[in-house]
Amino acid sequence: MSVIFLLITASTLVALFFLAAFVRAVRTGQFDDDRSPAVRMLHDDTPQETK
Repeated sequence: MSVIFLLITASTLVALFFLAAFVRAVRTGQFDDDRSPAVRMLHDDTPQETK
């Protein structure tokens, strides 16, 4: 029975760690711009003229 309490405690600590990491990522703005990185490569360079 003590193994169950150990596993519940360990899983709760891991879950809290990932929750804290997610909250920190949201507060630092890592999820602010989710649209433009997918299309940024299409607008970076100017088109080159063919000869």
